[in-house]
Amino acid sequence: MVENLIRESFWNVYRPGCSEHYVIHVLRQDPSFVKELDLVMEMNGKLIGQNMFMKTVINADDGRDIPVLTMGPICIDSDLQRQGYGLQLLNYSLNKATELGYGAVLFEGNIEFYGKCGFKYAKEFSIRYHDLPEDADSSFFLCRELIPGYLKGITGIYQTPKGYYVDDADVERFDRAFPSKVKMKLPGQLF
Repeated sequence: MVENLIRESFWNVYRPGCSEHYVIHVLRQDPSFVKELDLVMEMNGKLIGQNMFMKTVINADDGRDIPVLTMGPICIDSDLQRQGYGLQLLNYSLNKATELGYGAVLFEGNIEFYGKCGFKYAKEFSIRYHDLPEDADSSFFLCRELIPGYLKGITGIYQTPKGYYVDDADVERFDRAFPSKVKMKLPGQLF
């Protein structure tokens, strides 16, 4: 079950517990979900990784909506992390999105990992993150053109699909269907 893999991979990473397993559950019902880019990775018949994509837009400063993708949650089984599988899955995913004709991917991530796959800071493309003041740190906001020049001359504001925003009470209800785990506040968590 993909939701369990995600739960195990994200538990206590960014916050006590996690919500990513519920987010993917919700996103699969969203009209922006790209079914052809709902990908899993297996090893010896065991699910070890997954990635997914959603359609979204950049509200360009000239009034146009520029279609783009966002990605994630992406994960690899906790026991297999830092062995190159995540990079394999990411490269495969991005190649598949390119084959399907998508022009760019924007999302929230760590440049130290995602930079290995050609991601850059979105501000280098003059794309701003919605609801973020212009002087705020946007180093989490990344972009990769899949079609070279796709974002040339575009400035604007990226819109996160609404399905990524879930209510904590809904997460708690959904989480009850999984084995009990201890939520812990750990150093380095974002929330």
